[in-house]
Order: sequence, then C-alpha cells, then structure tokens
Amino acid sequence: MTNKELELMACDVREGIIEGVFNAKSGHPGGSLSAADMYTYLFFEEMNIDPAEPRFPGRDRFVLSKGHTAPGYYSALAHRGFFPVEDLKTLRKLGSYLQGHPCMNETPGVDMSSGSLGQGLSAACGMALGARFTSADFRVYCLCGDGEIEEGQIWEAAMFAGARKLSNLCVIVDNNDLQIDGRVSDVCNPYPIDKKFEAFNFNVINIDGHNFDEIRAAFENARACTDRPTAIIMKTLKGKGVSYMEDQAGWHGKAPNEEEYKQAIEEIRAHKAALQNGGAS
Repeated sequence: MTNKELELMACDVREGIIEGVFNAKSGHPGGSLSAADMYTYLFFEEMNIDPAEPRFPGRDRFVLSKGHTAPGYYSALAHRGFFPVEDLKTLRKLGSYLQGHPCMNETPGVDMSSGSLGQGLSAACGMALGARFTSADFRVYCLCGDGEIEEGQIWEAAMFAGARKLSNLCVIVDNNDLQIDGRVSDVCNPYPIDKKFEAFNFNVINIDGHNFDEIRAAFENARACTDRPTAIIMKTLKGKGVSYMEDQAGWHGKAPNEEEYKQAIEEIRAHKAALQNGGAS
C-alpha cells in the first residue's frame, strides 16, 4: 500500500476504535488511537497473514502485550477482513467474541491472549524461539506500552531475547508518554527507553509513530538485522486523531458520551476527506 492508502486506512481504524468504545460504554481509546498507525502498517503492509486462513502455520505472529488497547487491534483485524467491521459495535458485550482483552480462543486473527501487563513479551519470545527450533521463517511482533514497560517481566524477557539473539522478534513500544495515572516520567520513569533496549543487545530504532515513511524504514531495518532482536521506539500522541482526547491521560480508559462520539467521528471523517482531496496528513 502507498502511504496515502495507509493514512486513509488508519482513519477507518480510528473510526472503528471510537465505534467500539462508544457502543461498549467502556474501554481504552487513548492508547488504541496512538497505536492506530502502527496497527494499520502491521496488518496491511508488514505482516504475512491471511484472513481466509487465520491459523496457517507460516503466518507472522502478533502479540498485543498492552492488551487493553484491544479496540485498535480489533479494528485493524476487522478492516483487514478477519471478521465483519459491524461486529466492532459488540465490543465488551456479553457473548461477544470481542472482549475487553484479546482472546486467542475466540477471536479470528488473535495469536495470543493478553491483558495482564508485562506478560506479552515473554510469550512473543517463546514464539520466536519456537520458530528457530522448528526452522520456521515467520516473524514475531510484540506491541508494548511505555507505561507497561515499568513491569519487571518486560526486562527479563528483553534480557532473554537479546541473549538468544532472536532476530525474528520485533518489539514495538508505543511511547505516548501517558499512562492511567499521568506522565510515565512522573509515575515510574522508564527513560531512556532506547538505551535500556540497547543494553540488552537490541537493534534499536527511534521513530515518529505517525509517520509512515519512518514506520516503513524501521521495519525494513528490522528485517535486515539478522544478529539480534529489534526494538522500535515510536513517539506517539495519545488519543491521536480526536482533538479533545489528544495528550490527555483522562482518556486512557473511558468511553465518549454521545456528543463526544459524534465530534470524534466528524473529526476523523473530516481528516479522511482532506486526505482524499489531496490535503496534507
């Protein structure tokens, strides 16, 4: 896909996030929106996946370690064709296969159940090591939050990945600088994130997580690195695409009311229309 096509799809992914959280009357829009461009690139450009055969053995794997941002994950999967986009409105509803955190037993396209923060990277390491043992050539991608990496298990997994030189593993950190209690630097400062991963023998790439040129170049770099795992540290804006949610910790985990929902949808659609008419992203 071209960058413009990716930008347009990211608008659809963002709209799906708002639809899901609004209809659920709960959920986590802020971190879902900040990662929407990355979700779009992963599922529409980077990963070897097939909606018609979600479990084919040679597929690339994705682990959403910050599982609360499932609304973004689900929206990308739906728009990629794993299940109907209309089903996003059933988010968190009783009996829905789109629960508040991803479930690999229920949701097409989900490779690992997640929710408890800090645990996803360990599972991703296991997948990557398993590929090596079985001579499989799939890649493993793991999305973590910058608040989540305050969990010690993340760094145990990073130490393991670096020591085992898991070059088929790509860790992505959504550095939107906010967690539920405020600025990550105020809650439990994880900075400098890049230097920490470098210390564990990672190939580290810092990017603007809303710039598709930089996202594309980062994954090309990661694929070219064959002697160590890669960590992509993406600087993002929490709530990206919805003006009143942007850079606001209060939108970490609450749903918009009807008026706020309408404003969010209008803003996302207006941005999409501007892109379609040749406007700057």
